[in-house]
Amino acid sequence: MKTSERACGVLMHPTSFPSPYGIGDLGIESRRILRLMAQANIRLWQILPLGPTGYGDSPYASRSCFAGNELLIDIRSLNNICDDNDIGLVLNDAIKDLEGVGLDCSARVDYNQVYATKMVALKKIAGAFAKGHAQDVDFQSFCNENAWWLDDYALYQGLVNNFNDSRWFMWPQDIKDRRKSAVAKWTKDLADEISIYKALQYFFHCQWNSLHKFANDLGIKIIGDIPIFAAGDSVDVWTNRRLFKIDSKGNQTALAGCPPDDFCPTGQLWGNPVYNWKEHEKDDFAWWRRRVEMMFKIVDILRIDHFRGFESYWETPAGEETAMNGKWMPGPGMKLLGHFKGMDIIAEDLGFMTPEVQQLRAATEFPGMKIYQFGWDIQNGRFDASNEYLPHNYEQNCVAYTGTHDNETARGWYNRQSDEYKDIIRRYLQCPDDEVVWQMIRTLLASSAKYAIFPMQDIMGLDNSARMNVPSTVGISNWSWRMDPNQLEGWKLDRLREYIMLYGRS
Repeated sequence: MKTSERACGVLMHPTSFPSPYGIGDLGIESRRILRLMAQANIRLWQILPLGPTGYGDSPYASRSCFAGNELLIDIRSLNNICDDNDIGLVLNDAIKDLEGVGLDCSARVDYNQVYATKMVALKKIAGAFAKGHAQDVDFQSFCNENAWWLDDYALYQGLVNNFNDSRWFMWPQDIKDRRKSAVAKWTKDLADEISIYKALQYFFHCQWNSLHKFANDLGIKIIGDIPIFAAGDSVDVWTNRRLFKIDSKGNQTALAGCPPDDFCPTGQLWGNPVYNWKEHEKDDFAWWRRRVEMMFKIVDILRIDHFRGFESYWETPAGEETAMNGKWMPGPGMKLLGHFKGMDIIAEDLGFMTPEVQQLRAATEFPGMKIYQFGWDIQNGRFDASNEYLPHNYEQNCVAYTGTHDNETARGWYNRQSDEYKDIIRRYLQCPDDEVVWQMIRTLLASSAKYAIFPMQDIMGLDNSARMNVPSTVGISNWSWRMDPNQLEGWKLDRLREYIMLYGRS
């Protein structure tokens, strides 16, 4: 499903949709927003990683590189899957219980509350379904086709719950090391919990596949997203320790991150285990090939986060409190990426780019990313018309953004600038203060970039109170923004539609 035409897209994660149960889902409201996007001739919908989140609720720190986030399941439409009368009663009772909690439709996601309410309800429904539909042909077919990741994931989630939400490297030695006898014992002991998580994954994939088809039928392609690194407390690391720099006791020997720079003098210490690329190479990167293959079953285009790590990555010894004492280590380069050449992939090539990284991206032919907010060299106190992030300098093979999930909103970013720089920005855009965001949108659409993509917050003209994430922080404001549908006024989509038409992106 190769996309070559100019197109306009919206960046918005499913958790940000309005819904009655505390978090966005794959139900009615998602379809309503997609219809509005299609009416405005928006042809791309970019999301964040879809996996189940762990510590910090970040979609970039998932407990599985293959599973879907159960919290995105729309309870209201489960009657399309759970058509048995007995299960229907459980479903109706669960909905009544949730409605009694009084969760807000569009307030920020309170993950603790959602886990304590919606997740409990989902597990009750999944438990009833697993018992009543154990021999269901579609369910069994799903379980059999996905057994290569699903069996381990369901067991892993059961173990996490059994051991009070602790990380796998804190478990008893026999199951931490996945000894056959321990795996067999816990698979038997946690059989009910395992069946619940298999049912939940079935629910998720049924609903996601339905929403994916709905979007495609509207003429919208979905851009998925995967982080380069896996989370240390994930089933992927637990089951594939040889593929990561982890010692015989299950301890990480090195951590991923970024080196110090002007924005972060001590660097960024992400904490993810780094790959043992020599082990990956032994089976021709089978795990990575499966990962990408799986993603293209559920999305149309794929963004890979931290692309530069494939050329070289910043590795810090375990035990360090900052990333200052790290070093650059060689990545797999085209040995891995050659498998994906010709695929519809976007390379997140932001940050410290070297000629070697640029050469690697050029070899893949993947489009890179341009972030409008980076176009004004504010740190150096001058305007540089040759800045690569200004739209008049864009090459065709790139994807242009006003900002991403990690940036301020366009309005919030502009409001924060000094009067001097506001003047520069207004002169470049040839507009007054109240038009800055719209002129940023217009000039990106007018650029030669292959795709122009805008966070929904920027289309709605929201300030930093609607920011999605502040990098290197953990807090309740991260990953929790949800849209208020009343703020998406019709004239905004009408104006966007006009720009899309004028600049040939319809």
